Amino acid sequence: MGVVVLERHELEAFLTLAEELHFGRTAERLHVSTARISQTIAKLERRTGVPLFERTSRRVELTAVGRRLYEEVRPAWEQIGAAFERAVDAGRGLTGTLTVTFVGPAGGQLLMGVAEVFGKRWPGCEVRLREARTADLVRWLHDGKADLALGTLPAGEPGIVAGPVLVTEARMLAVATGHPFARRETVALEDLTRVEVLEDSATLNELLALVGAGRGVLPIGAHARRYSARPDVAYIPFSDAPPVEWALMWRAETARVRAFAQAAQDLIRP
Repeated sequence: MGVVVLERHELEAFLTLAEELHFGRTAERLHVSTARISQTIAKLERRTGVPLFERTSRRVELTAVGRRLYEEVRPAWEQIGAAFERAVDAGRGLTGTLTVTFVGPAGGQLLMGVAEVFGKRWPGCEVRLREARTADLVRWLHDGKADLALGTLPAGEPGIVAGPVLVTEARMLAVATGHPFARRETVALEDLTRVEVLEDSATLNELLALVGAGRGVLPIGAHARRYSARPDVAYIPFSDAPPVEWALMWRAETARVRAFAQAAQDLIRP
């Protein structure tokens, strides 16, 4: 039996569709047509002899065979990419562009300090900082819009690596100044069952505007009292919640990513 050789575009199409589960978004990420993705996947399925995806008019899902193939191929694909980039970096030093995302002004200020340390060590590599919504941090890592993100790692997020904790802070609850909780010295986790907790689907400023308008409450780190002080929002400490731990996260570990993560550790713990 001959060896099956897959082209790069075939692997990229399969892996991206396995993550997006949507032909349109997959085509957009890979800058090709939806028809090209459909044709590529159909060709792969003919070669394997079994369906890799289940398709209906409303959704796309991996089959059992497709999921197993994804779980076996993805780590190897990332290792190949990382190994090649390490070879390039070794030959010419750290160059190119590193994109790092964050949420809120406190994260931006911390990353500006890290970028300054990194830039002195590797002046040939440009650092671009991009503010994102909390809900977009991991997504941008998955789709390649960012190389690193500063945030709290979602539990069980597949394919995402977290570096050492850089900052630990108390957890607080942002409420409108007219909310009954605003008169308390502390709140408890069980209090959240009796109020509307806002989702992280908007920017921090948008969320705090909703809090101030009485549309809900928002758990947040203690840094908000300094960086996001508002006359219509009060920040009340939790009495029983674990602290918020912030760390850099990444998907593909390259030489640039490792160097930036090291610069962050050196800045925080000189």
